[in-house]
Amino acid sequence: MGSSRDIAIGPVAVVSLLLATLLQDEIDPSKDPVNYLRLAFTATFFAGITQVTLGFFRLGFLIDFLSHAAIVGFMAGAAITIALQQLKGLLGITHFTKKTDIVSVMRSVLTTAHHGWNWQTIVIGLSFLVFLLLAKHIGKKNKKLFWVAAIAPLISVILSTLLVHVTHAEKHGVKIVREIKRGVNPSSLNEIFFSGEHLGKGFRIGVVAGMIALTEAIAIGRTFAAMKDYQIDGNKEMVALGTMNVVGSMTSCYVATGSFSRSAVNFMAGCNTAVSNIVMSLVVLLTLELITPLFKYTPNAILSSIVISAVIGLIDIEAVILIWKIDKFDFVACMGAFFGVVFSSVEIGLLIAVSISFAKILLQVTRPRTAILGKLPRTTVYRNIQQYPEASKVQGILIVRVDSAIYFSNSNYIKERILRWLTDEEERLKENNLPRIQFLIVEMSPVTDIDTSGIHAFKELHRSLQKRNVQLVLANPGPVVMDKLHASGFAEMIGEDNIFLTVADAVHTCAPKMVEV
Repeated sequence: MGSSRDIAIGPVAVVSLLLATLLQDEIDPSKDPVNYLRLAFTATFFAGITQVTLGFFRLGFLIDFLSHAAIVGFMAGAAITIALQQLKGLLGITHFTKKTDIVSVMRSVLTTAHHGWNWQTIVIGLSFLVFLLLAKHIGKKNKKLFWVAAIAPLISVILSTLLVHVTHAEKHGVKIVREIKRGVNPSSLNEIFFSGEHLGKGFRIGVVAGMIALTEAIAIGRTFAAMKDYQIDGNKEMVALGTMNVVGSMTSCYVATGSFSRSAVNFMAGCNTAVSNIVMSLVVLLTLELITPLFKYTPNAILSSIVISAVIGLIDIEAVILIWKIDKFDFVACMGAFFGVVFSSVEIGLLIAVSISFAKILLQVTRPRTAILGKLPRTTVYRNIQQYPEASKVQGILIVRVDSAIYFSNSNYIKERILRWLTDEEERLKENNLPRIQFLIVEMSPVTDIDTSGIHAFKELHRSLQKRNVQLVLANPGPVVMDKLHASGFAEMIGEDNIFLTVADAVHTCAPKMVEV
């Protein structure tokens, strides 16, 4: 149903962690496993409904409120949180905290160091973790050997299972998977909560998990689409993912989404269509039907090693450094999401990431950039004097550019900023005994729109300038802005002859009009 040819679908680490954390906050799986499972199916159902709704009503832009910087921080924090959770299996700890923050996890690990760790488990886990990381390194260094990293987890499971079976390590405290039920799970339609106290909880968890799953899937789809030079339809992807999760919730599945590692293996193997997902599903089906008994002696430590080696790739140090170099505010969003996840919880990290992203948008909307323009030597071009130090101001004329649309949220700021520029410039001229400012030209090329508050602010600006005996002049207002200036009567207020096509035309007309003071 989707438009991406490369995305591989399945359970992923971040969504799995998020779902597990949110579910455990509501129901303890050790005390009430039946309702825990039912709540998971309910959350999956509403995650799918959320995704279908967003796609059907073309509301995909909502997921863009999670900026790239926030996602980088969130993913890195989630990777560390997931890795810390795997210390239970890697060290052979029996009693482990259910909390996910780094302080609680490290306290749980250290307090069991003397009596809770199992050295055989640690040897198995660390040995195969080194092997997996080495295989991943080889795959990265030599693209032709990508299959080494892809097949390493399977080899690890087979070898570790044989090792435990031959040595009977389970009798020495090495925890194993034990029996996995053979076959496909039954329908779970009757398990979903459609009423009762758990309905609201399932809806809330599903919305959050669905949004994160969407963000990851769309990001992965766009990445591979860009590499192969084709376009994906974000709304179509959402409907496809949502339908998949709705059906999945009725067939004993939890929230699935696009997996970067599986998609990368698909890409490197040369898969060109979504048929690869069908092949993958058939392999999983055959595994469930035929070979699940073979996993009886698989040690939990190897599963922890595989998860740790997988999530390490989510920590993108280079991306964090680049974010720091490009935009410090983005870096704050990145670190806010990271520390929120690591020191508190996944949902807190997510909340911080979205809040900082919103704050950045509001700051940019309410505090748009303005600049004083000057004339570049031997041209009729006017540019920002801070960007072009050689640009010179025109005597008796102040030229200001507004770099955004003018709305109720920023109109007063723009008016006050322009008056502040004028006041500062007049003081400078007075100190140097130079002629005063007689014309204020506002360059409006970047102003794509203006509302009634913006026009009201311009009327107030015009009145303030009249008291100072300064004429307001507009340069290159766009068609939408021009229509509104005429409709409001502002164009007639300042005079049609004070609206020009370019700054150069305005300066050329105003300069001869200046009088000596």
